Amino acid sequence: MTETEEPDAREAEAPQETPPEEPREAEGEAYALGETMWDALRAAIEAGDVDAVDAVMEPLHPADIADLLEQLSGPMRERLLSIWSRGIDGDVLSELDWGLREEVIALLPGDVLADAVRELDSDDVVDLVEDLEDDQQAAILDVLDDADRAAVEQALSYPEESAGRLMQREVVRAPDFWTVGDMIDHLRAEKKNLPEQFYHIILVDPRMKPVGYVTLGKLLASKRKTKLSEITEDSFRTIPATQPERDVAYAFNQYHLISAPVVDDDGRLVGIITIDDAMIVLDEEAEEDLLLLAGVSEESSISDRVLETTRQRMPWLGVNLVTSILASLVIAQFEEAIATVVALAVLMPIVASMGGNAGTQSLTVAVRAIATKDLTRSNLFRVVWREGAVGLINGLVFAVVMSIVGIIWFGSPALGVVIAVAMVINLLVAGLAGVLVPVVLDRVGVDPALASGAFVTTVTDVVGFFAFLGLAVVVLL
Repeated sequence: MTETEEPDAREAEAPQETPPEEPREAEGEAYALGETMWDALRAAIEAGDVDAVDAVMEPLHPADIADLLEQLSGPMRERLLSIWSRGIDGDVLSELDWGLREEVIALLPGDVLADAVRELDSDDVVDLVEDLEDDQQAAILDVLDDADRAAVEQALSYPEESAGRLMQREVVRAPDFWTVGDMIDHLRAEKKNLPEQFYHIILVDPRMKPVGYVTLGKLLASKRKTKLSEITEDSFRTIPATQPERDVAYAFNQYHLISAPVVDDDGRLVGIITIDDAMIVLDEEAEEDLLLLAGVSEESSISDRVLETTRQRMPWLGVNLVTSILASLVIAQFEEAIATVVALAVLMPIVASMGGNAGTQSLTVAVRAIATKDLTRSNLFRVVWREGAVGLINGLVFAVVMSIVGIIWFGSPALGVVIAVAMVINLLVAGLAGVLVPVVLDRVGVDPALASGAFVTTVTDVVGFFAFLGLAVVVLL
């Protein structure tokens, strides 16, 4: 470095100004819709200012716009769509909760709806229309091109929640005798007709039956003269069009698939399922199980109206009432014992509550294992033994705790023994019931996530009350 290039010493030693830190999003809220945005949007909607609404909405991802529509009240949502309907495209409609789609579609002008639907892949159109009323379904089908409409109608002919409904018809395929050069030339020539996203080239024989697939990475990394059949992937497998989508999602998760061809009854290629659709199914299945375990309909949404939400939840509250009456009938058999030893009424809820919590823990693990096919006939005995052992150990630990509580609180060693033994019995039964009840329900064709909770709670309440009060009568009276 020359002398003239050396920095001034005083300048080098001067403290550098640190630019102010950008405000950081609160932890866990990096992707949340901020309050500032909400305030600006509400003000713009109330003023009917289209430009202000567009300034807020335009930068948002379609998924965020869908979330926003779901969180708005009905009147506010209707007002927003009346002044900003042209901002709703096909991606936004696909992201909407299915219960809200019908309302939003009814509020959109015909030309806006037509433009939104035409830009979607066939699988997204099927997902959009399959739950709509017939008149709205017809309105969407009417705006499609003849070829697209035929593809959607064929997909709708497959059973609900099947691979045929989940697949997209747009497939990149090639004869199995083509070379890499042939395929690249074909892709360049057909670039306008290719799907928006694809991951594999499906190889087919002369009868249109898929025989393998090639990843885009291997295609681009191979020489032009290489035959496609020489660079196929070992993970290749086909999906029957009638296979339940739950099993499709399991296959993608189990075998780490990115996409898979769908075949008809004759084994011919009819479509393809990609990982994004399979992951949506997995997410929906997990959400459904979570809601059902809580006794809430899988159709529930925060955008549902009061009467609709009441109708969905009331049946399960009724089931819970019946099971509670059964537990009360058991208590009623020991009225004299409870009247004689008041401490029984104080300690009784503890036994039932501990059993209910232990049963729920075991039940949640079992239902999830059934859904992921991890709990089968081959390992059922081992899982039942494990849950029983866990229940027994937990019962013994908390039995010691409660016996001490009973002695100190009420000054009665006999009462401490009674609640200790009842605790062991109930936690053991809770662990066993948490596994066996969902397994039995699954064997008889009932969704274990839907009905297991009520049965397990009934078992733990009845056994807990009977064991505690029955032992109290024998030991104390």
